[in-house]
Amino acid sequence: MEARARGSMSSSIGDSAELEANLTLSDRLKVFKGSTFDPEAYVTSKCQHMNEKETKHLTSYLVELKKASAEEMRKSVYANYAAFIRTSKEISALEGQLLSMRNLLSAQAALVHGLADGVHISSLCADDADELTDQDLYNMDNKQLSKIETWVVEFFDRLEVLLAEKRVDESMAALEEGRRVAMEAQEQRTLSPSTLLSLNNEIKAKRQELADQLAEAIGQPSTRAGELRSAVLALKKLGDGSRAHTLLLKSYERRLQANIQSLRGSNTSYGVAFAAALSQLVFSTIAQAASDSLAVVGEDPSYSSELVTWAVKQAESFALLLKRHTLASSAAAGSLRVTAECIQLCASHCSSLESRGLALSPVLLKHFRPGVEQALTGNLKRIEQSSAALAASDDWSLAYTPTGSRASSSTPTAPHLKLSISAQRFNSMVQEFLEDAGPLDEALQLDGIALDGVLQVFNAYVDLLINALPGSAENEENPVHRIVRIAETESQQTALLVNALLLADELIPRSASRILPQGGTSQSTTPRRGASSDRQNRPEQREWKKKLQRSVDRLRDSFCRQHALELIFTEEGEVRLSSEIYILMDETAEEPEWFPSPIFQELFAKLTRISTIVSDMFVGRERFATILLMRLTETVILWISDDQSFWEEMETGDKPLGPLGLQQFYLDMEFVMIFASQGRYLSRNLHQVIKNIIARAIEAVSATGLDPYTTLPEEEWFAEVAQIAIKMLTGKGNFGGNHGERDVTSPSVSSAKSYTSN
Repeated sequence: MEARARGSMSSSIGDSAELEANLTLSDRLKVFKGSTFDPEAYVTSKCQHMNEKETKHLTSYLVELKKASAEEMRKSVYANYAAFIRTSKEISALEGQLLSMRNLLSAQAALVHGLADGVHISSLCADDADELTDQDLYNMDNKQLSKIETWVVEFFDRLEVLLAEKRVDESMAALEEGRRVAMEAQEQRTLSPSTLLSLNNEIKAKRQELADQLAEAIGQPSTRAGELRSAVLALKKLGDGSRAHTLLLKSYERRLQANIQSLRGSNTSYGVAFAAALSQLVFSTIAQAASDSLAVVGEDPSYSSELVTWAVKQAESFALLLKRHTLASSAAAGSLRVTAECIQLCASHCSSLESRGLALSPVLLKHFRPGVEQALTGNLKRIEQSSAALAASDDWSLAYTPTGSRASSSTPTAPHLKLSISAQRFNSMVQEFLEDAGPLDEALQLDGIALDGVLQVFNAYVDLLINALPGSAENEENPVHRIVRIAETESQQTALLVNALLLADELIPRSASRILPQGGTSQSTTPRRGASSDRQNRPEQREWKKKLQRSVDRLRDSFCRQHALELIFTEEGEVRLSSEIYILMDETAEEPEWFPSPIFQELFAKLTRISTIVSDMFVGRERFATILLMRLTETVILWISDDQSFWEEMETGDKPLGPLGLQQFYLDMEFVMIFASQGRYLSRNLHQVIKNIIARAIEAVSATGLDPYTTLPEEEWFAEVAQIAIKMLTGKGNFGGNHGERDVTSPSVSSAKSYTSN
C-alpha cells in the first residue's frame, strides 16, 4: 500500500514537472512570490513520500529554476542600466533636497518656539515684576548666552583650523559634535533662534567645504590607493555617496588612460605581447575598481549599476583599441593564430571578473566578431589558393603523411593512410586552421562559421580533383582550373578518389572534433555510457559530415561518367555503343560465334583493372570501392536504357532488330549481370534495369511479327557462355578438349519468357 502511494506521488510529481516545463519562467515562479508562501510546507508537500531518486530529481529541478531565475534577473539588470543610474542620481538629488528642507523646517520650528518663549517670558515679566527686577533678568540671561556663545566661537575657530590643515577625520568629528550640540540646544531651548540658525548654517557650509576638499583630493592623480578609498568613504559619510562613487570611478578611469598611454609609448609593435599587457592592465583596473566600490558603498543596486555601466564603457574602449592596433592588421593578413591568441587572453582575463558580477564577454564578442570573421575568411582563402597551386604540380601518387609539422603533431594521421602531395598539404592546413579556431570557438561560439568554411574549401579542393580528370567539362568552363595537372592513368584517377574519401571520411572530421558541438556535456559532469556515440551522432554533426560526403559523391560520379564516356564514344566523338552493332548481325548469312561484344569486353576489363586498383588503395573501405564499381557499371547500362536514338533505331528504324541481334544483346546483358554478380557489385537497381531493357528488346523483335522465343536459347546457355567468356578474358579458361562437349553455337528452345513477365 505504501509503495502504491509512493508511486502515485512520484507520478504526480513527474506530471507537475512536465506541466511546469511548458510554462514561462514568470509563471513557474508565481508560487514562490505569493505572500502566503510557506517554504517548509512546500518542501513537505513535495518530499513527504519521495524516495532518494525523486528527491534528487526535485533538487535538480529547483537548481535549474534557481539558475534560470538568476539569469532572468541578470538580463533584467543589464537591460535597465541607464534607468538604474538615472533613478539613483535622482534619488540622491532628492535626498539632498529633503535634507535642506529638513534643516529649513528645523530653523522655522526653532524660530516659532523662540517667539513663543519670548512672548511667554514677557507676560511673566509683566505679572511678576514685583518679584524680579530687570537687572536680575539681564544678568541671568547674559550669563547663559555668554557661555554658549563662547563655545560656538571656539567651535567655529577650531573647525576652521582643521579644514585649513585638511585633517579630515578630526574635521568630521567636529562637525558631528556641532550637529549634536545643535540638536541638544534645539531640544533644551538653550540657544536663541537666531543663534541656533546661525550654528546650523555654519555647520552646513563647513560640511560642504569639507566635501569639496575630499572631491578635489579624489580627483588628484597623485592620490594613493589607500588615501583614495579613505577620501571616498569620508565623502560617503558626509551624505554624498552618489558623488563619491562617481568620483571613484572617474579616478580609476583617468589612471587607466594614463597607464594605457604609457604602455603604447613603450611598445614599438602591437602584437600578442601588447595585447596581453593591455588586457591585463584594463581588466585588473576594472577588478580593483569593483573591489573598492564594494568596500566603500557595499552592494547597493544603484551603485552596482553605475559600476557595471562604467566597466562596459572601459571594455568597449579596450576592444576598439585592440581591434585598431592588433586585430585589424592580423585579420587583414589572415593571421588567425595571432587573432586567436589575443582573444583567448582577453577571454581569460574577462572571465575572472564574472565572480564579481561583471559579465563583459558580450561586449568583447560584439567588437571582436567582425575581425575574427575577416581573419577566418582570409585563412580559408589562403588554403584554397595554396591547394590550387599544389594541385598544378601534383603527380597524384600516394604516400604516407610526413610527421614533424604542427598539425601532424597535434592531430596525427593514421599510419595506414596515404595521400598525394596536395591532399597532404590541404589536410595540414585544415588541421592548423581548426586548431587555431578552437580557442575562438570557446570565446565567440564560431563553430558554424569555421565548419562552413572548411566545407567550402573542401568543395573547392574537390572541384580541383574533378578538373584533374581527363576531358572534364569544367576545364573549359572555369579557366582558373586549367592549371590542374591531369591524372592520365587509372591509378592516378583512383588516387583522386582516395584523397577525397580519406579527407571527408576521417581526417577532416577528426580535426573538426575539437570544435564540433558536444552533446550532453553541459547538462551533467558525470560521464555516462554511450556519451561518445551520442556526440558522434548529433544531428548537426551528421548533417555536416553528409555535406562532406556529397562532395565525394560528386567526384565519384564524375569519375564514373568519365570512364563510361571513354567506352561509349571514340576520341573523335563517334558513338561506339550503337544499335547498329545488333541490327547488322542479321544481315550476315552465317551464324556468328557467340561471345560478348567488344565494348562489353572492354567494360569488363576496365572494371577488373579498377577493382584491383581500389582493393589496394581502399584498404578498410571496401564498401566505397564496391559502390564505385557499382556506379560505373550502372552509368553504362543506364546510358543504354535512356538513349532514345538507340531504341528508335531498334524499334522503328528502317532495319529493326532481328533474332541474331536480340540474342547478342541478351548475351551482352547477361554477361554484365554475371561478372557484376561475381564481383559483388550487382545492385538491385542494375539488375532491374537490365531485365527491363532485355524485355524491351524482346518486345521490339515481337513487333516485327517474329516470335523471339522460338530462336532464343535457354537462360542456362547465356549464363554458360558468359562464364566461359569471363574465364577466357581473365586467362583462367582451359577448353582444349572439352569445348566440343557442348556446342554453344547451337541453342535450344528458349525459356527467356521470364524476362517478359517482369
